[in-house]
Parts: sequence; structure tokens; C-alpha cells
Amino acid sequence: MVELIVKILVNAAALIVAVKLLEPAKLLTFNWGNDWWKLLAVALVFALVNSYIKPIVKALSMPIGLLTLGLVGFVINAAMLLLTALASESLKLGFKLGAFPPTINSDAIVGALLAAAIISVVSSLASVALVPRKLL
Repeated sequence: MVELIVKILVNAAALIVAVKLLEPAKLLTFNWGNDWWKLLAVALVFALVNSYIKPIVKALSMPIGLLTLGLVGFVINAAMLLLTALASESLKLGFKLGAFPPTINSDAIVGALLAAAIISVVSSLASVALVPRKLL
């Protein structure tokens, strides 16, 4: 249970960084206003998508991943972010990638790829900072 809460908080921080960096280019928008619970709800959806759907997709795409030397992982991360945006829109949380949803265009795909890269970097740094280290 503690691991899920930490994942949600790390995802929320990573989403905030991605929104702040990509919002001026209109590639990623998130209108949470004063409702902090919307940010936590989107982070929860993102954590659930990454925990349950992403391993299945990565396992199915393993042959392509071997051929591309793992570069398909960026596409999978972007697809998980698009899936999060779709789920967030159906829950009326205000998280959008470009004009997606309802229409998918190049802005949504570029926004998803850039946001996935930013979120990966921020969540990796936060995870390294939060993991307890064992002394030898």
C-alpha cells in the first residue's frame, strides 16, 4: 500500500513538471485549478495504467523491442500517457495532450513522446532519491 502511495506522489510530481515544461507549447494541458484532488486522480490513473497495462504491452512488444534495441519503450510510454489522457477525459479531470481526446494529431503524439521522456526522467530521479540504500 505504501508503494502505491509513493508511486502516485512521484507520478503527480512528474506530471506537474511535464505540464509546466510543455504547457507553453500547447502540447500538454491540465486544468486542475484549485482542485488538487484532480492531480492526484490523474496520477492514480497513470500509476494504475503503468502498473497493470504497461507490463502486458511490453511483454507483447518484446520482439520489436529487441529489433529496435529498446527504443520502442518510448513509444509504449507515450501510448500509456495517451491512454491516461483518454481515461482522464472520460472522468472529466481536464488532462489533455494537444487536442487528444477527441482527435489525435501530430501535436498529441509529439506531446505524448516529450511528456513521457520528461516523466521518465523525473520519476527515475525521484525513485532513486526515495529508495533506501543498504550500506555494506
